[in-house]
Amino acid sequence: MGGKFILRIEDTDAARSTRESEEAMLADLKWLGLNWDEGPDVGGSAGPYRQSERKEIYKKYVDKLVTEGIAYPCFCTDEELEAMKKEAEEKKLPPIYRGPWAKATKEQVDAAMAAGTPYCYRFRVPPNQVVTIKDIVRGDVSWNTDTLGDFVILRSNGLPVYNFCVAVDDALMGVTHVIRAEEHLPNTLRQMLIYQALGFPQPLFGHVSLILAPDRSKLSKRHGSTSVGEFKQQGYLPEAMVNYLSLLGWNDGTEKEIYTPEGLCEAFSLERITKSAAVFDKTKLSWMNGQHLRALPADEVVGMLGQLWVDCGLLKSTSSPFVDAASLMISGSLELLTDAESELRSLMAYPLEETLASEGAKAFIDDGLKDVVTAVLAAYDSNDLATAVASGHDGFKDWVKGVGKEMGRKGKRLFMPMRIAFTGKMQGPDVGEQLGVMAKLHKNELVDAGVYVDLRERMERLRNWVSTQP
Repeated sequence: MGGKFILRIEDTDAARSTRESEEAMLADLKWLGLNWDEGPDVGGSAGPYRQSERKEIYKKYVDKLVTEGIAYPCFCTDEELEAMKKEAEEKKLPPIYRGPWAKATKEQVDAAMAAGTPYCYRFRVPPNQVVTIKDIVRGDVSWNTDTLGDFVILRSNGLPVYNFCVAVDDALMGVTHVIRAEEHLPNTLRQMLIYQALGFPQPLFGHVSLILAPDRSKLSKRHGSTSVGEFKQQGYLPEAMVNYLSLLGWNDGTEKEIYTPEGLCEAFSLERITKSAAVFDKTKLSWMNGQHLRALPADEVVGMLGQLWVDCGLLKSTSSPFVDAASLMISGSLELLTDAESELRSLMAYPLEETLASEGAKAFIDDGLKDVVTAVLAAYDSNDLATAVASGHDGFKDWVKGVGKEMGRKGKRLFMPMRIAFTGKMQGPDVGEQLGVMAKLHKNELVDAGVYVDLRERMERLRNWVSTQP
């Protein structure tokens, strides 16, 4: 099975997955562009792929260990185990199993079984042995088996425990590398003993450091998104997610940060994984998402934003000259896809009165904003403005400079009053570009025409404001 990617579902432990959560997980992996050769939705020679469907396989190997005396039934009750644990704490001994069933006779075992006493199976840990792995990330890691004690491999309900499942599955599915969080290091000793006892080949291990929250605590639900699907809903691209996650604890030895999935496959090596814990920085992820968004082909961006605007109830159609123009303008400053909704609403809105009432506009009002607005209205009435807008970005810019020359204005004294007059705001994309985009919009393209203030309405509100000025 060399070279295959196999997906298995680990659903025999306490946190059992539901089919609904399983389907969501598979969808998230596929959205990220991660695919597999075999799995529960594909099939193949290594199946079944859900651990809950492999119980007979696990029992076969438990029976093998029992026959060879490497595993044994344990009839200790929960109360007895708790008492052992308490005694070990009082005597400051390692919290390992010290029950009587490791040395029980066949007659004692048979009697307990005949009585119907519930039991689990424990792995008989060899005493005072040093087990060492050559960890890809952490170098040589060793344990003494005396710190472990005989551990459960099959519960009394017939379900195997995690460490037994994964050891058997890794071997039977041909897993060659196990890359996982450092939290799993304590599990590795148990799994190594199982590999050795069953004569299985041992995979190479690499235990990577945890990803921390910005406050350096362990990343958890309280820090925000808890699933890949949530990042998708928030407007992140799969390429950006894979790119960012790959850099948490890895680098290629350069300052490079932006990678395509193909580029990552070429550059990535396990040897470059670092021991130090990485911090999950959502601001950096958003920045990286913006970089990937701007690297996409224009038609792909237009398609995504058009669909988003239809889905959020702004537009009726995903395709039009307006969608094309608005997408290309707005995408230049986007970090998240979902921000495109508020950006489009902002483009169509005209908060003139709110802006004029703000502290920031006072200086421009005092500096003759009324005179600039009067010039704009005159150009609108004479159709000079329509001609300027129709002539494109450069033509509109020339018209603005011409007005400024006539009025003796330039720089901020000219361009900010123009921005306020045309957009009702004091910041945003280039004014000429905005007017050119809006000229392509027809109100019948909108689900709710009331969200858009067209140029005619803007000019009327400017007249109303001028009429109130001294």
